[in-house]
Amino acid sequence: MTDNQYWTLVLVLGAVVIVAVVALLSLLVYFVKLIDRRVAEVRYTLESVAENTEHAALVPKTADGVEAVLAEGLQHHLFLGRVASGGAS
Repeated sequence: MTDNQYWTLVLVLGAVVIVAVVALLSLLVYFVKLIDRRVAEVRYTLESVAENTEHAALVPKTADGVEAVLAEGLQHHLFLGRVASGGAS
């Protein structure tokens, strides 16, 4: 192997190594950005959950309101059932 062939081989191998390093670093940057975006999404979801649980005290009040609406709806249903069957005066 001559000196020119040796240096050509070394330069080609060096170029291949540089291209591989650039590709791997680019891939690393891509994955870091992807992870950062996903972490932001998880953080937003957790903040939303925290905000939703702040209003958990309203659930029993809402349930009571729903029960009252259902009870009144049942009274209307029974009344209209009596009227339709001719049982009401």
